Amino acid sequence: MSLFDSILGKLGGAQNLGAIAGQLGISEDQVRQAMAALGTAHPQPGDTVASAAAATGLSPDVLNQLLSRIGGEGALAQVSQMIDRDGDGNPLNDITGLASKLFGR
Repeated sequence: MSLFDSILGKLGGAQNLGAIAGQLGISEDQVRQAMAALGTAHPQPGDTVASAAAATGLSPDVLNQLLSRIGGEGALAQVSQMIDRDGDGNPLNDITGLASKLFGR
């Protein structure tokens, strides 16, 4: 998941996944999953945190804490733009394409 490590690194101050995970009481993989879910939910209609919570199973409180640690909505917009590689406003197709490449489908 080096894509998410790269995204977190570009957000300034969030390079250390272990520290963030420890502060939130979750694993590094859960931080990555949360970032992906927040980035995907951000441009969609509805509550970003609620959508990410439904997708990850993490509590909205944990996701709100993560969001504040990465720099809030502005940083989340950057994550969303990085995930939406083709700029069509739908990061889901880009994530699906990336997953297909990773798993050889």
